[in-house]
Amino acid sequence: MSAETDFEYIRQLVRKRAEVALSEDKAYLVESRLAPLAREARVDSISELVRLLRRDPFNYLHQLVVEAMVTTETSFFRDEHPFEALKNFVLPELLKQRQVERTLNLWCAACSSGQEPYSIAILIREYFPQLASWTVNLIASDISASMLARARLGSYKPHEVNRGLPLTLLQKYFHHSGKDWQIKEDVRQMVDFRQLNLAESWSLMPSMDIMFLRNVLIYFEIETKQTILAKVRQVLCPDGYLFLGGGETTINLDAAFQPVQLGKAVCYQFRSG
Repeated sequence: MSAETDFEYIRQLVRKRAEVALSEDKAYLVESRLAPLAREARVDSISELVRLLRRDPFNYLHQLVVEAMVTTETSFFRDEHPFEALKNFVLPELLKQRQVERTLNLWCAACSSGQEPYSIAILIREYFPQLASWTVNLIASDISASMLARARLGSYKPHEVNRGLPLTLLQKYFHHSGKDWQIKEDVRQMVDFRQLNLAESWSLMPSMDIMFLRNVLIYFEIETKQTILAKVRQVLCPDGYLFLGGGETTINLDAAFQPVQLGKAVCYQFRSG
Protein backbone atom coordinates (compact mmCIF):
# COMPACT_ATOMS: atom_id res chain seq x y z
CA MET A 1 0.00 0.00 0.00
CA SER A 2 1.46 3.35 -0.99
CA ALA A 3 1.99 6.27 1.38
CA GLU A 4 -0.17 8.37 -0.95
CA THR A 5 -3.07 5.92 -0.59
CA ASP A 6 -2.60 5.86 3.19
CA PHE A 7 -2.74 9.65 3.35
CA GLU A 8 -5.86 9.75 1.21
CA TYR A 9 -7.58 7.29 3.57
CA ILE A 10 -6.67 9.48 6.56
CA ARG A 11 -7.88 12.59 4.71
CA GLN A 12 -11.25 10.99 3.99
CA LEU A 13 -11.61 9.72 7.56
CA VAL A 14 -10.93 13.16 9.05
CA ARG A 15 -13.17 14.84 6.48
CA LYS A 16 -16.08 12.50 7.22
CA ARG A 17 -15.81 12.57 11.01
CA ALA A 18 -14.72 16.14 11.74
CA GLU A 19 -15.42 18.05 8.50
CA VAL A 20 -11.75 19.08 8.54
CA ALA A 21 -10.08 19.30 5.15
CA LEU A 22 -6.41 18.25 5.19
CA SER A 23 -4.61 19.75 2.20
CA GLU A 24 -2.14 17.68 0.23
CA ASP A 25 0.80 19.53 1.74
CA LYS A 26 -0.16 18.19 5.19
CA ALA A 27 1.06 14.65 4.47
CA TYR A 28 4.04 15.27 6.74
CA LEU A 29 1.64 15.61 9.68
CA VAL A 30 0.51 12.01 9.30
CA GLU A 31 3.92 10.68 10.29
CA SER A 32 4.45 13.05 13.22
CA ARG A 33 0.91 12.83 14.60
CA LEU A 34 0.19 9.14 14.03
CA ALA A 35 3.57 7.54 14.80
CA PRO A 36 2.81 7.52 18.57
CA LEU A 37 -0.59 5.91 17.88
CA ALA A 38 1.05 3.25 15.73
CA ARG A 39 3.36 2.38 18.61
CA GLU A 40 0.42 2.20 21.03
CA ALA A 41 -1.39 -0.08 18.58
CA ARG A 42 1.77 -2.23 18.44
CA VAL A 43 2.26 -1.95 14.70
CA ASP A 44 5.50 -1.12 12.91
CA SER A 45 4.37 1.61 10.52
CA ILE A 46 1.66 4.09 9.52
CA SER A 47 0.71 1.73 6.67
CA GLU A 48 0.09 -1.05 9.18
CA LEU A 49 -2.00 1.33 11.27
CA VAL A 50 -4.09 2.26 8.23
CA ARG A 51 -4.51 -1.44 7.45
CA LEU A 52 -6.01 -1.92 10.93
CA LEU A 53 -8.32 1.04 10.42
CA ARG A 54 -9.52 -0.26 7.07
CA ARG A 55 -10.20 -3.70 8.50
CA ASP A 56 -12.64 -2.65 11.24
CA PRO A 57 -15.74 -0.44 11.39
CA PHE A 58 -15.38 2.95 13.06
CA ASN A 59 -14.12 2.42 16.60
CA TYR A 60 -12.00 3.98 19.35
CA LEU A 61 -8.81 3.74 17.28
CA HIS A 62 -10.41 5.64 14.40
CA GLN A 63 -11.49 8.33 16.87
CA LEU A 64 -7.95 8.63 18.24
CA VAL A 65 -6.63 9.09 14.70
CA VAL A 66 -9.17 11.85 13.99
CA GLU A 67 -8.33 13.59 17.26
CA ALA A 68 -4.60 13.39 16.59
CA MET A 69 -4.96 14.91 13.12
CA VAL A 70 -7.15 17.85 14.15
CA THR A 71 -5.30 18.86 17.33
CA THR A 72 -4.15 22.48 16.98
CA GLU A 73 -1.31 24.52 18.39
CA THR A 74 -2.12 26.82 21.28
CA SER A 75 -0.47 29.02 23.91
CA PHE A 76 -1.35 31.37 26.75
CA PHE A 77 -2.65 34.80 25.62
CA ARG A 78 -1.98 33.79 22.02
CA ASP A 79 -1.69 36.77 19.64
CA GLU A 80 -2.29 39.11 22.61
CA HIS A 81 -4.60 41.63 20.87
CA PRO A 82 -7.90 39.72 21.30
CA PHE A 83 -7.24 39.53 25.04
CA GLU A 84 -6.48 43.26 25.15
CA ALA A 85 -9.80 43.87 23.36
CA LEU A 86 -11.54 41.63 25.88
CA LYS A 87 -10.04 43.58 28.78
CA ASN A 88 -10.37 47.12 27.42
CA PHE A 89 -13.60 47.01 25.39
CA VAL A 90 -15.70 43.86 25.46
CA LEU A 91 -15.94 43.00 29.15
CA PRO A 92 -16.39 46.63 30.31
CA GLU A 93 -19.23 47.02 27.78
CA LEU A 94 -20.91 43.77 28.76
CA LEU A 95 -20.62 44.65 32.44
CA LYS A 96 -22.84 47.64 31.67
CA GLN A 97 -25.23 45.74 29.39
CA ARG A 98 -25.70 42.79 31.77
CA GLN A 99 -26.11 44.67 35.06
CA VAL A 100 -29.61 43.30 35.56
CA GLU A 101 -28.94 39.66 34.62
CA ARG A 102 -25.45 39.62 36.16
CA THR A 103 -24.68 36.60 34.00
CA LEU A 104 -21.99 36.15 31.35
CA ASN A 105 -21.59 33.18 29.02
CA LEU A 106 -18.28 32.69 27.20
CA TRP A 107 -17.25 29.83 24.90
CA CYS A 108 -13.78 28.85 23.73
CA ALA A 109 -14.30 26.39 20.87
CA ALA A 110 -11.51 23.98 19.87
CA CYS A 111 -9.64 24.78 23.08
CA SER A 112 -6.98 22.05 22.65
CA SER A 113 -4.94 21.74 25.87
CA GLY A 114 -6.72 24.64 27.58
CA GLN A 115 -4.38 27.63 27.47
CA GLU A 116 -6.96 29.92 25.84
CA PRO A 117 -9.81 29.45 28.35
CA TYR A 118 -7.38 29.60 31.26
CA SER A 119 -6.01 32.86 29.83
CA ILE A 120 -9.54 34.28 29.86
CA ALA A 121 -10.13 32.99 33.40
CA ILE A 122 -6.89 34.63 34.58
CA LEU A 123 -7.82 37.89 32.83
CA ILE A 124 -11.20 37.91 34.58
CA ARG A 125 -9.59 37.26 37.96
CA GLU A 126 -6.91 39.88 37.42
CA TYR A 127 -8.95 42.78 36.04
CA PHE A 128 -12.63 42.16 36.85
CA PRO A 129 -12.94 41.15 40.52
CA GLN A 130 -16.54 42.41 40.47
CA LEU A 131 -17.46 39.39 38.34
CA ALA A 132 -16.88 37.17 41.38
CA SER A 133 -20.45 38.01 42.42
CA TRP A 134 -21.83 37.27 38.93
CA THR A 135 -22.68 33.97 37.29
CA VAL A 136 -19.86 33.49 34.79
CA ASN A 137 -20.12 30.40 32.60
CA LEU A 138 -16.79 29.87 30.84
CA ILE A 139 -17.21 26.84 28.56
CA ALA A 140 -14.31 25.31 26.65
CA SER A 141 -14.82 22.56 24.11
CA ASP A 142 -12.71 20.30 21.94
CA ILE A 143 -13.20 17.21 19.83
CA SER A 144 -10.30 15.42 21.52
CA ALA A 145 -10.87 13.54 24.77
CA SER A 146 -7.13 13.34 25.40
CA MET A 147 -6.67 17.11 24.97
CA LEU A 148 -9.60 17.77 27.29
CA ALA A 149 -8.08 15.48 29.90
CA ARG A 150 -4.88 17.54 29.73
CA ALA A 151 -6.86 20.79 29.89
CA ARG A 152 -8.89 19.70 32.89
CA LEU A 153 -5.69 18.76 34.72
CA GLY A 154 -4.30 22.26 34.18
CA SER A 155 -0.67 21.13 34.37
CA TYR A 156 1.86 22.58 31.92
CA LYS A 157 5.50 22.09 31.05
CA PRO A 158 7.96 24.96 31.58
CA HIS A 159 8.14 25.68 27.84
CA GLU A 160 4.33 25.92 27.70
CA VAL A 161 4.02 28.51 30.46
CA ASN A 162 6.96 30.43 29.01
CA ARG A 163 4.97 31.04 25.81
CA GLY A 164 2.83 34.15 26.26
CA LEU A 165 2.35 34.02 30.01
CA PRO A 166 3.91 36.95 31.90
CA LEU A 167 6.04 35.96 34.89
CA THR A 168 3.84 37.94 37.30
CA LEU A 169 0.74 35.97 36.23
CA LEU A 170 2.62 32.68 36.33
CA GLN A 171 3.70 33.29 39.91
CA LYS A 172 0.24 34.50 40.95
CA TYR A 173 -1.98 31.85 39.35
CA PHE A 174 0.23 28.73 39.18
CA HIS A 175 2.31 26.70 41.57
CA HIS A 176 5.10 24.18 41.06
CA SER A 177 4.13 20.53 40.72
CA GLY A 178 7.34 18.59 40.30
CA LYS A 179 8.96 19.94 37.14
CA ASP A 180 5.66 21.28 35.83
CA TRP A 181 3.39 24.22 36.65
CA GLN A 182 -0.11 23.58 37.98
CA ILE A 183 -2.82 26.19 37.61
CA LYS A 184 -4.44 27.04 40.94
CA GLU A 185 -7.62 25.20 41.81
CA ASP A 186 -9.91 28.24 42.00
CA VAL A 187 -8.95 29.25 38.44
CA ARG A 188 -9.17 25.68 37.14
CA GLN A 189 -12.72 25.37 38.45
CA MET A 190 -13.80 28.46 36.52
CA VAL A 191 -13.69 26.50 33.23
CA ASP A 192 -16.30 23.95 32.20
CA PHE A 193 -14.60 21.62 29.69
CA ARG A 194 -16.86 19.70 27.32
CA GLN A 195 -16.22 17.31 24.45
CA LEU A 196 -17.81 18.65 21.27
CA ASN A 197 -17.36 18.06 17.57
CA LEU A 198 -18.10 21.42 15.90
CA ALA A 199 -19.47 19.56 12.87
CA GLU A 200 -22.22 18.05 15.06
CA SER A 201 -25.04 19.51 17.18
CA TRP A 202 -24.57 22.54 19.44
CA SER A 203 -28.03 22.14 20.96
CA LEU A 204 -26.73 21.93 24.55
CA MET A 205 -24.96 25.30 24.36
CA PRO A 206 -26.60 28.32 26.02
CA SER A 207 -26.77 31.75 24.37
CA MET A 208 -23.25 33.18 24.26
CA ASP A 209 -22.11 36.73 25.02
CA ILE A 210 -18.56 36.04 23.82
CA MET A 211 -17.31 33.31 21.52
CA PHE A 212 -13.69 32.52 20.75
CA LEU A 213 -13.56 30.47 17.54
CA ARG A 214 -9.95 31.25 16.76
CA ASN A 215 -7.78 29.41 14.23
CA VAL A 216 -10.53 26.88 13.58
CA LEU A 217 -12.26 27.95 10.35
CA ILE A 218 -8.98 27.70 8.43
CA TYR A 219 -9.25 23.90 8.63
CA PHE A 220 -12.70 23.77 7.03
CA GLU A 221 -13.86 23.98 3.42
CA ILE A 222 -16.02 26.96 2.43
CA GLU A 223 -19.35 25.16 2.76
CA THR A 224 -18.44 23.90 6.24
CA LYS A 225 -17.26 27.38 7.28
CA GLN A 226 -20.65 28.74 6.29
CA THR A 227 -22.42 25.98 8.22
CA ILE A 228 -20.33 26.71 11.33
CA LEU A 229 -21.04 30.45 11.10
CA ALA A 230 -24.75 29.71 10.71
CA LYS A 231 -24.53 27.77 13.99
CA VAL A 232 -22.74 30.73 15.59
CA ARG A 233 -25.71 32.90 14.59
CA GLN A 234 -27.99 30.55 16.54
CA VAL A 235 -26.01 30.74 19.81
CA LEU A 236 -24.50 34.24 19.82
CA CYS A 237 -26.49 36.94 21.64
CA PRO A 238 -27.68 39.86 19.46
CA ASP A 239 -25.02 42.13 21.01
CA GLY A 240 -22.45 39.35 21.42
CA TYR A 241 -18.85 39.26 20.23
CA LEU A 242 -17.20 36.65 17.98
CA PHE A 243 -13.41 36.37 17.87
CA LEU A 244 -11.74 34.57 14.98
CA GLY A 245 -8.07 33.93 14.24
CA GLY A 246 -5.91 36.58 12.63
CA GLY A 247 -6.14 34.91 9.21
CA GLU A 248 -9.87 34.26 9.39
CA THR A 249 -12.93 36.35 8.50
CA THR A 250 -16.69 36.17 7.99
CA ILE A 251 -16.43 38.37 4.88
CA ASN A 252 -17.84 36.61 1.80
CA LEU A 253 -18.97 33.77 4.03
CA ASP A 254 -21.82 35.17 6.15
CA ALA A 255 -23.34 38.61 5.56
CA ALA A 256 -24.97 38.66 9.01
CA PHE A 257 -21.64 39.61 10.59
CA GLN A 258 -19.57 42.76 10.33
CA PRO A 259 -15.97 43.28 11.46
CA VAL A 260 -15.46 45.64 14.40
CA GLN A 261 -12.07 47.16 15.20
CA LEU A 262 -11.31 47.14 18.93
CA GLY A 263 -7.86 48.57 19.48
CA LYS A 264 -5.48 46.34 17.49
CA ALA A 265 -7.96 43.46 17.38
CA VAL A 266 -10.79 42.73 14.98
CA CYS A 267 -13.88 40.93 16.21
CA TYR A 268 -17.29 40.31 14.64
CA GLN A 269 -20.78 41.37 15.62
CA PHE A 270 -24.17 41.16 14.00
CA ARG A 271 -24.95 43.90 11.51
CA SER A 272 -27.38 46.47 12.83
CA GLY A 273 -30.58 47.31 11.02
